Amino acid sequence: MVETTPEVILGLGRAFMESRVLLTAVELDIFTPLAHRAMTAEELAGALGADLRGTTTLLDAVTAIGLLEKEDGRYRCASDAAELLSRDSARSVVPMLRHSVALWRRWSELTEVVRRGTPAPRPAEPEQREEDRAAFIGAMHTVASRMAAEVVAAIGAGNATRLLDIGGASGTYTQAFLEASPALEATLFDLPPVIEMARRRLSTTGVIERVHFVTGDFYQDELPPGHDLALLSAIIHQNSAEQNVELYRKVFRALEPGGRLVIRDHVMNDDHTRPRRGAIFAINMLVGTAGGGTYSFTEIQAVL
Repeated sequence: MVETTPEVILGLGRAFMESRVLLTAVELDIFTPLAHRAMTAEELAGALGADLRGTTTLLDAVTAIGLLEKEDGRYRCASDAAELLSRDSARSVVPMLRHSVALWRRWSELTEVVRRGTPAPRPAEPEQREEDRAAFIGAMHTVASRMAAEVVAAIGAGNATRLLDIGGASGTYTQAFLEASPALEATLFDLPPVIEMARRRLSTTGVIERVHFVTGDFYQDELPPGHDLALLSAIIHQNSAEQNVELYRKVFRALEPGGRLVIRDHVMNDDHTRPRRGAIFAINMLVGTAGGGTYSFTEIQAVL
């Protein structure tokens, strides 16, 4: 239980404030130029085409949070923060934070979502939808790249020769499997725009010659057959239990006899209150999907 003092409860209610400061700073991309040199508020406002008062107030707040340094009226991104917040850093978490900007819009509808029982509306503009998709795929790579090797080692490809990565996004897990198992080939299955993102990213790796790219929609299409290992990573939470039954049937048909399905996802205890991250993530599925959620091991086992 949380400590029930006025300070703690009011702190929970105000927790969005620092989050919004960070997300606006990421949307405006203030960290990338400040990672390279110190700038005054006037200089940065001019470069951004932004209001001086607004820029100054934002920079001071980001400094107070601890992500910028200010000296003699000039702001700079500290080196440890710059490595994570500069858009051109190899360790950047900016794609995940840009995805959080899209989540902010949907989560702002939570009260009405609970009242009416339908997810938050999607952006009407095609450009915004594509921007959100690119941010989501980038976010998935940011998350997966930090744990893919460990997850793949825990799974183990065994004697498998053909992996089917279903909804594999930019191919982070495909890459990790292929790097761990030189004899393995992989089929990456996802929507056409996502497959193009995966093709571009994997073209810079040493595994692309062993990747077969297949476009499709697992809600509508059959999965390519002939595989002996299938991966559903961060997929089942976006589906209702009924949708997962249909998906598992498609996976079964895509596997050779003796083939194996691996599911990586949030897995809840039986009363759905632990782990805490999974319970909070279920809200993300409530505002973003018609029937998705997080599932307990018992529920996953029963549906399989």
